[in-house]
Amino acid sequence: MSDEPRQTYPAAYAAEHGTFALIPAAYVFLVDRGRVLLQMRAGTGYYDGWWAASAAGHVDPGETVMAGAARETSEEIGVEVDEADLEPITAMHRTAPTGLPIDQRLDVFFVARTWRGIPSLQEPDRASALEWFALDELPERLVHHERVALEGWRDGGLPAVTAFGF
Repeated sequence: MSDEPRQTYPAAYAAEHGTFALIPAAYVFLVDRGRVLLQMRAGTGYYDGWWAASAAGHVDPGETVMAGAARETSEEIGVEVDEADLEPITAMHRTAPTGLPIDQRLDVFFVARTWRGIPSLQEPDRASALEWFALDELPERLVHHERVALEGWRDGGLPAVTAFGF
């Protein structure tokens, strides 16, 4: 790798192209003996009353997606996951029909088969339940794009990069 400093885009270019925002998020499915841990969303205004990944959230500025996945897992369900134990399953470019910049997402999904601690809800204002489900008996109300990633991984053949909502 070159010793020369990394370059950044000129201010004029950034101003001209700055209307596009891509929000990165990390998702973690804890998997154990043919089961997956899901949490019931509540109080967020987004998919409340639906089952969702074991843990998920936005990647913070300056944070890698792996570090974000490990942090969110600790914050949301109280277990520690080593970044090296995160198995990437897909990167999903996702949008919604609004066309708004906030709906441009890059979701990176991971499976974790090992962790330290006992999963328990840490944010009761954002989730109301935490339950194990057999991978072949997933709940009907599982967040749409998360279902695509989880079932695709479970069934095999999930592409490394997927698209949803286009």
